Amino acid sequence: MLETANFNTKILLQKNKKMADEIVKICTINDDIYKAFCHSERELFVPQGFSAHAYKLDALPLAGNQWISSPLTVAKMTQALTCKGADSVLEIGCGSGYQALILSKLIRRVFTIERIERLLKEAKERFKTLKISSIHTRFDDGQNGWREFAPYDRILFSASIPEVPQKIFDQLKIGGILVAPIEKIDKQIITRFTKTEVGMIKEELDDCLFVPVKDGREY
Repeated sequence: MLETANFNTKILLQKNKKMADEIVKICTINDDIYKAFCHSERELFVPQGFSAHAYKLDALPLAGNQWISSPLTVAKMTQALTCKGADSVLEIGCGSGYQALILSKLIRRVFTIERIERLLKEAKERFKTLKISSIHTRFDDGQNGWREFAPYDRILFSASIPEVPQKIFDQLKIGGILVAPIEKIDKQIITRFTKTEVGMIKEELDDCLFVPVKDGREY
C-alpha cells in the first residue's frame, strides 16, 4: 500500500514538473515559484472529470460560473507579486484554492477570501486534505478585505476590477505590493502597485483574463 502511495506521489510530481517546465518556456519565473509549481497538487484543485486536463496550460470551469485560472496566469500573477521577503498575503477571490496553495509555498501566512460559499467549502476541504494550516479562509465580499490581520505585505486580486478600492489599499503595508487584473476598455492588464509614503507606484505588466469581481456573498 505504501509503495502504491509513493508511486502515485512520484507520478504527480513528474506531472507538476512537466507543467512547470512548460510555463518557463513561455514566461519568466524565479526558482522559488518554479519549485512551488513542482510541489503543488494541481490535480486536486480542478473540477471532477477534468483531471486529464489538470496539467495543461488552460483555464478550467468551476461552479458558480467561475474558473480556475490557467497555470500560466497563476505564474505571471505570482511573479508580479514579488513574494521574497513577504510574511503575509491577502488574496481576494479564493476560487478553487490553487493560487492560495502556490502562495503558501512562498509566504508564511496566506489569507484568502471567497464570496461563493460552495467554492470556499471545497477549497477548505482541499487544504485540509493536504494538511495545510497556513492558509486562512473567509467567506465574504472580497472588496471588504480582511481588516483584522491588516496591514499585509502583499495583496493579490484573483478577479478583475476597474479600480482597486481605497479600503483595500489601506490594508497594504507601506512598501507592500498589490497585484490586480485591472479592466481597461476592452481588455484586462496585470497591474502592480507599490505603496510608498507619498502614494502608489503603478506598473502595467501583461494582458490577462479573469472573471470580474462581484458584490456581496453568494450562498
